[in-house]
Amino acid sequence: MFKAPRGTRDILPQERTYWRYIEEKAAHLCQLYGYQPISTPVFEDYQLFAHAAPDGTDIIKEMYVFKDRSGQELALTAEGTAPICRAYLEHGLFNLPQPVKLYYVTSAFRYERPQAGRYRQHHQFGVEAIGDADPALDAEVIELMHRFLSSLGLSGLSLEINSIGCRQCQPAYVEALKKYYVAFKNQLCPDCKVRLARNPLRLLDCKEASCQEIIAGAPKITDYLCSECQTHFQSVQKYLTELGIACQLNHRLVRGLDYYTRTVFEAKPEGEGVQIALVGGGRYDNLIEELGGKPTPAIGFAAGIERIIITLKDQNIAIPPLPEPVVYVAYLGAEAKLETIKLVSRLRHEGIAAIQAIGDKSLKGQLRQANSLGVKYTVIIGEREVENKTAVLRDMASGEQKNISLSEIARLIKKR
Repeated sequence: MFKAPRGTRDILPQERTYWRYIEEKAAHLCQLYGYQPISTPVFEDYQLFAHAAPDGTDIIKEMYVFKDRSGQELALTAEGTAPICRAYLEHGLFNLPQPVKLYYVTSAFRYERPQAGRYRQHHQFGVEAIGDADPALDAEVIELMHRFLSSLGLSGLSLEINSIGCRQCQPAYVEALKKYYVAFKNQLCPDCKVRLARNPLRLLDCKEASCQEIIAGAPKITDYLCSECQTHFQSVQKYLTELGIACQLNHRLVRGLDYYTRTVFEAKPEGEGVQIALVGGGRYDNLIEELGGKPTPAIGFAAGIERIIITLKDQNIAIPPLPEPVVYVAYLGAEAKLETIKLVSRLRHEGIAAIQAIGDKSLKGQLRQANSLGVKYTVIIGEREVENKTAVLRDMASGEQKNISLSEIARLIKKR
């Protein structure tokens, strides 16, 4: 028997209630904030991601890479930001009034060890604001993220924020970090030994227990910020305070990709041992330039939809159910079946969700199915009803039923 590949999962109808709930909240808020929807291909030129994430970073090691029949090296989308930046350049969105504000819902693919909240195919809701360096834009993006999570009914979340500097001040901090870590080289976990050589900032993001004491004593990047980065970060924090958004300064907060600069942030459930963020984002003022464009500041975030669903369930948040069918039409006999098909079609054209009985079930079996579907009304058509051009309309809640003209059924149900 075939099964879904490891690290992937089917989203069954009952699970889609969560997806619709999240996507509708996201779309509504993005419209309020002036963000427009965008979609990009599920695969891209591999070099797009290679430019955005240097060799040796986790995302490069975990990507699904393949060659098509022409020999071009492609990769399944591993994260949402680089494709949006590619589209920004390819379609000349830099000619529009800046910043260009975009949002997306996309699949992302990474070959990592499956566990709760981590899948080899997962889904992201993300926003990108490209073309302005104003710290007020940072505050807007963080406020949008905060309102999105609040609108879902989530509580008990912590918002952490940090600044990781820019090209001018970050190198000095990286050198200080490497110098500090060299003394602990033999105590580092295998991944951190690699990070020390290739991506030192990621040392601060290690979740291994053996590295926690080392991280606690590491130098703080905020002590190395240049005056412009300090001013920018202070402004972001001031704006968030004015907006009533509480955030905690986390000196060890970094992002998993090298293109991030200045403001970085995460939101995750509070609690000891919680390691998986629901949302993460930050500034990436160098990425557009690295992809061949002019220097262009930008900021955004990505929210893991599967992780949010897990948290919604953990917090027992009631999700509005998907709309159920209103009417079930049962029949007795071949002529009644023909009349049923026509009636159900008319009801649907009138905007009434209707289900018609299918197959050779007995009337008792049809009514049992109607009850299991949770419909409000059942319409029953038999030979006598065909002759009289009527039907029996049953209210499933009260059990009350009466004969009614076929031509009046849609009007009556709409009225009720």
